[in-house]
Amino acid sequence: MTIAMRKNQRRDDELRPVAIERGFQPWPAGSVLIQMGDTHVVCSVTVEEKVPSFLKGSGQGWITAEYGMLPGATHTRTEREAVRGRGGRTYEVQRLIGRALRMMVDLRLLGERTLRVDCDVLRADGGTRTAAITGAALALRDALRVLQAAGAFAALPQVPSILPLAAVSVGLFEGRPLLDLDYEEDSQAEVDANFVMTAAGQLVEVQCTAEKRPCSRAEFDQLHDLAQQGINQLLALWQETA
Repeated sequence: MTIAMRKNQRRDDELRPVAIERGFQPWPAGSVLIQMGDTHVVCSVTVEEKVPSFLKGSGQGWITAEYGMLPGATHTRTEREAVRGRGGRTYEVQRLIGRALRMMVDLRLLGERTLRVDCDVLRADGGTRTAAITGAALALRDALRVLQAAGAFAALPQVPSILPLAAVSVGLFEGRPLLDLDYEEDSQAEVDANFVMTAAGQLVEVQCTAEKRPCSRAEFDQLHDLAQQGINQLLALWQETA
């Protein structure tokens, strides 16, 4: 099946419509509902005044993430992980989210506290992990501001600075580089990739998979450039939601 024109008349280098609702949940220190097309993810950050055992006494904080998909998020019901247990994909995604978010702040300046990030997919139409990272980064920023306002960093030499980052998916379909793949595109892609990057274009993580054929260096460079273009647009949300 050839995709002559993308959904909603999207260009190959165009993101799906993006919407952010801050404070979506009243109780966490930070929470965001991010909508990228028909992919909707709730990201929340809870502060715990303790750290994992391997960090006790270090003075250093920790950021960790959990990820899950609600049963009605896809066209067929997904069984709750509380019933069937977490699968390998869930562990992979939440480890990816946690690694990315730990790049945003100097953990030594958090004090011995854990920022626990929950990413719950309400609706899934491709790119759930990248939407989760982008939304969680914004929620983490808000949580750090709440901690700062509460005086949590008063005894520290400086308030933790925040490194803005975002994530986006890209892929090759019949040789065409596409930005921000939806489910239909992702399921047919020859190559798909997820990029996590900073505003300066620094790479935080890259996942690139040959689904139907190997990817050349020239094609990878195309995907890299396309991802940076999309991430620059997503990082504009940092100013719009400041």
